Amino acid sequence: MLATPEMSTYDEVNLFFDTAADRLGLNNGLREMLKRPWRELQVQIPVRMDDGQVKVFSGFRVHNGARGPYKGGLRYHSDADLEEVRALASLMTWKNVLMDLPYSGAKGGVQVDPWQLSMGELNRPTRRYTQNIIHLIAPNRDIPAPDMGTNAQTMAWMMDAYGQVNGHSPAIVTGKPVEKGGSLGRESSTGRGVSYLLQEAAKDMDMDLQGARVVVQGFGNVGSWSARLIQQLGCRVIGVSGVDGGVYNAGGLDIARLQDYQKMTGGVTGFTGGEAISNRELLELECEVLVPAAVDNVITTDNVDYIKARLVLEAANHPITPEVDRILSEGGVTILPDILVNAEGVIVSYFEWTQNIQEFHWEEGRVNEKLRKVLLRAYQEVRMRAMNEQITHREASFEIGVQRVARSVELRGFL
Repeated sequence: MLATPEMSTYDEVNLFFDTAADRLGLNNGLREMLKRPWRELQVQIPVRMDDGQVKVFSGFRVHNGARGPYKGGLRYHSDADLEEVRALASLMTWKNVLMDLPYSGAKGGVQVDPWQLSMGELNRPTRRYTQNIIHLIAPNRDIPAPDMGTNAQTMAWMMDAYGQVNGHSPAIVTGKPVEKGGSLGRESSTGRGVSYLLQEAAKDMDMDLQGARVVVQGFGNVGSWSARLIQQLGCRVIGVSGVDGGVYNAGGLDIARLQDYQKMTGGVTGFTGGEAISNRELLELECEVLVPAAVDNVITTDNVDYIKARLVLEAANHPITPEVDRILSEGGVTILPDILVNAEGVIVSYFEWTQNIQEFHWEEGRVNEKLRKVLLRAYQEVRMRAMNEQITHREASFEIGVQRVARSVELRGFL
């Protein structure tokens, strides 16, 4: 199966799956079983807006896999259709199993632009969405978490809506506020994991991080924490971009100042510590490390020839198309894939779920130590398979994930 311009994100994710399934020699029945979603739910969410009008939003929840309870985030975005949610649920399946967590994959989405709604208008659809999927979720059945457009507050609303029916159940969601049973270290986890993986990959590539130029595309929670922690390694973060544009400084941006500026203004445009730059120009900067940390499909055949980084860390979900993955890999660029690089959120979500079930709170140092241990174990497994089989890190990651889920299916006697 070859990548084509008409392929959807779901088709592209399945292309990576098919490559792994071919190498593993999976039979057709098992291949089809793992490739297709196990359950898809679409719901309508009528909401009375602050002006009295009623709007109806579409919501989705997709389940995949055979390893344990379903685990995956809930995103609020105007483009969050069933096709996208289906693709993200598939990625969560391989991500969870690559980290060797006791979860199957899931994803949820509501077609809404959260930036256009008041707090009340966000609260009401969250509660209605929870009510509509309440028969699917439970601490040992499906545990949602925040994703793009949602946050700890969203999870607190979901927990409350679920609790009004089923009683107080902190383990029903993760990514909650610490005051409501959330885990210390959850907010910074993905950015922290990016810095951990950068250190390991740099050693393997014989790359000196002191003064290394890093570009971070996206300056939300993941991007800002990544930039902040990468800078502490001695790197120069020369460019970042947000929803309103980008900023560039060849000598390195002051990330702490930039974070303060974004909190005050809501964006990075106008920051006096650098010059304005477009998102396309940002991706094409001369650098050693590129960290896509925003939306999917940002590096395509339209701009791949201008990418100059030696190492790409996919902090976003599916930021690179399959054809671009092939072009960059053949050109000598090392790519650490999304199911490895942005798995830290679900790792710490697992720790949060564990703490909620045990009713025992961990100190942040313990969370960070265990995060590093789980993540670097997975990285070494991927690295060794990639090296031994002479394949890319992405191919190795998918092989490990698909192989483990296939084994779980066989052990459970589904086929």
